[in-house]
Amino acid sequence: MERQYSIHTGQKNSFSMVDYFIFGGTLLVSSVIGIYYAIKDRKKKSIKDFLLAGGEMHVVPVALSLLASFMSAITLLGTPAEMYNYTTMYLWIALGYVLTMACAAHIYIPIFYNLKLTSCYEYLELRFNKCVRMIGTLVFITQMTIYLGIVLYGPSMAINAVTGLSLWGAICTVGIVCIFYTTLGGMKAVLWTDAFQVVMMGMGLLAVMIQGSIEIGGLSKAWEIAAQNQRVVYDDFSVSPATRHSFWSLVIGGAFLWTSVYGTNQAQVQRTLACPTVRHAQMAIWLNAPGLMIILVLSSLIGIVMYAFYATCDPIKFGLVFASDQLFPLFVMDILGHIPGIPGLFIACIFSGSLSSISSGLNSLAAVVLQDILKPWCLKGISEKRATLYSKIIALVFGIVCLGLTWVASQLGGILQAALSLFGMLGAPMLGVFTLGILFPWANWKGAVVGLLSSIIVMFWIGIGSFLAKLPTNKSPVSVEGCNWTLVHKDEFINNITISPIYNTTTEPPELPMFVGLYSISYLWYSAIAVFIVVIIGLIVSFITGRQDPSELDPRLICPIFDIFVPCLPSHIRQWLHFGVKHNKDSKNSGMIINSRTEGKFKDDNNFSSETNGDIMLDEQIRLTNFTKEIPD
Repeated sequence: MERQYSIHTGQKNSFSMVDYFIFGGTLLVSSVIGIYYAIKDRKKKSIKDFLLAGGEMHVVPVALSLLASFMSAITLLGTPAEMYNYTTMYLWIALGYVLTMACAAHIYIPIFYNLKLTSCYEYLELRFNKCVRMIGTLVFITQMTIYLGIVLYGPSMAINAVTGLSLWGAICTVGIVCIFYTTLGGMKAVLWTDAFQVVMMGMGLLAVMIQGSIEIGGLSKAWEIAAQNQRVVYDDFSVSPATRHSFWSLVIGGAFLWTSVYGTNQAQVQRTLACPTVRHAQMAIWLNAPGLMIILVLSSLIGIVMYAFYATCDPIKFGLVFASDQLFPLFVMDILGHIPGIPGLFIACIFSGSLSSISSGLNSLAAVVLQDILKPWCLKGISEKRATLYSKIIALVFGIVCLGLTWVASQLGGILQAALSLFGMLGAPMLGVFTLGILFPWANWKGAVVGLLSSIIVMFWIGIGSFLAKLPTNKSPVSVEGCNWTLVHKDEFINNITISPIYNTTTEPPELPMFVGLYSISYLWYSAIAVFIVVIIGLIVSFITGRQDPSELDPRLICPIFDIFVPCLPSHIRQWLHFGVKHNKDSKNSGMIINSRTEGKFKDDNNFSSETNGDIMLDEQIRLTNFTKEIPD
């Protein structure tokens, strides 16, 4: 079959039967995994098996699931478009990933794991009170349902762009398959399908990068073309918060953003809690660092090759596609559309990323609603069998809700920035309140509530204001001087257009009043700003209303951060840096001791959410044994 390039013919290549077979096979494998674990574990009625895979999962599938959950279609579609439209500065976020893994693995996850939690929001009640826990739960539910709408919309838009398949048909297909295997197989199905889907993502990205490099004449040639057109930039060290991507916003802002995902987002925390020990959980988190970097580099190189391919004919200005998120699918069909099966592999790659995120989100939503809303308020003393059934129903209901929320995603523009902005506006304030509780023993519940609500209000003000203001961004220049202009009147979807050959999209931002100038803050700083608002306001309110006495706190609720990151300090200095919290002097990293009673809610080892007259009754011997074994070196 003769190859037809869209920039030359104005025509889109279409799927072959082989492509549909590969794409359908990906969905089928995910469904079969769900059916397999539904049958295999049919006699296991424990809620722990459904939500945490029994707490006995191997490090590798957990690590792959962590990698897949949020590096999904958002990255696969958004990162190449980022490289095409802007510069290589985005690669600096890799350093932010390293800082994220250090914080998540050694500050936040050990706290949740050693408390034997199912929902990380149970910590907020143990540390503060039920009010803070409920606010955190509602924020997570709102954040996750909207996020899943974005993730579901992204790949459906991609397949619609390259095959003409009904957008809503694609949305319903992916949504139904994901709801099916998540509801049937629980956490085990989610973890193993995520592992399979990571492999599919890797294969798809490699296929596109290799063939794209061949078309251009080599990766070095593509890099040279990108450098000549202002896309290879690494030296933007601007400290201005209005700079969209600088070294500081990507490393520091990116670290805050991704810590809110890996450290305190229920979807990620729940996966680490599926490991048998806290050391295994930390290993699973650290294994994500190289995985994230590999996906980042592959996606970025594809973006460079994609720009080199379209260097003289920008598809958006020429009218072939209408959004940056459609560039990657168009590119794939241009360079691989003539090879039966490869476009199908690409679409399977995109959908695999979407499936992994949706399944993780639905499973975490089921856990949060059951543990944080139903059990404490209306289903006390529920049996394990019935709790498992309710979890499946909750996952099903949220899956249907997310299908109806995809219209929100269609209104948010570029999906990469939209998703990361959402996490900054909602996820980061939650990181702030967890940080306030874990690192600042003086904070009380009043400070936590005021700080959290203040942060959410300010971040929505900035985020929504920025969206509505539609301030210009400094994109790299594009060109249409090499387009085939004879197609302007030939093809039905290329209308009569009059444009100049060169588009330099770099513009100086207009002068703005100080009030409106807040909207120009880079979305990458949202998370850092949100955390600082919670911590600063939370501490001020706590001291005004009567600070918490650190000596009265259960030390398992506080992280001895100086013991972890600067253990070389003299012991008396580290003891002073405990700020009155009675950490066990023999605990090198966790610093946890065992109290016989703690105010609030008890987390039982065997029964996830049992309550005993509002107090926590601890089995001291079991707890002490667990903590001694699981304290990281």
